[in-house]
Amino acid sequence: MSINPLPAGTSLGQSFEYGFDINLGTFGSPIWQEVRRMSGWAPTFPKVTQDTATYDDQGAPNEDVSGRGFAGAFTVQANRSQTTGLYLPEVEALVNASRRDREQAVIDGRFYHKPKSGAPHPTDAGRVLATVELSRQNTGNAEIDVFAVSLAGKGAYTPIANPYVGGATIPPAISAISPSGQVATKLITITGAGFLGATDVKFGATSATAFTVISEATIVATVPTGSAGSVNVTVVTPVGTSPAFAYTRGA
Repeated sequence: MSINPLPAGTSLGQSFEYGFDINLGTFGSPIWQEVRRMSGWAPTFPKVTQDTATYDDQGAPNEDVSGRGFAGAFTVQANRSQTTGLYLPEVEALVNASRRDREQAVIDGRFYHKPKSGAPHPTDAGRVLATVELSRQNTGNAEIDVFAVSLAGKGAYTPIANPYVGGATIPPAISAISPSGQVATKLITITGAGFLGATDVKFGATSATAFTVISEATIVATVPTGSAGSVNVTVVTPVGTSPAFAYTRGA
């Protein structure tokens, strides 16, 4: 037994209890997609200092911290669609930014504390604009494909309220469905929040032919038989049913 016990209700944090999202929308109307299959999240906030030494310091150094930047690093598995060949949308965004210049080389992201259980830290979160360096981590003859990613902040990070409130305790909400115009038997990707434990995906009154919950923020569903045009899509979980999201489907 420890001679210095911790307060009741305290738990030791785990290294995997962080999330990082990439904005697939615009800055003013973000569509946040969590980076799936991420490991090794390591943010730093390097200081910028100015020399403020005077005679009063008698030769000793004296520096003020005039600002802080942002840098981050992580690895992510390179999962691809077998239909299109494309990486997951968030990985595509990272790869594209790492090969572009000027504003196309910048990603809009946010990091946050994401505990397995219990309340998330309310302010351990931030939003960043960053340039991307990306390389293949594994180049052997029989290894999985993994990207090593490093982020260099453009300016300071912006503190934000932690957006994570626990996937099993929040009602589902749909923020986007892509691609538009899919016909019966084709796949769509539903992004949003609160999808863990989903029991149904509805196209109007008709359930999706099949669906897979990829993460708290992503579902892949097969479009059921139906008429072309706008249809209200909802996600059903034990917590509740999402507000309807209008999706334009094919026949």
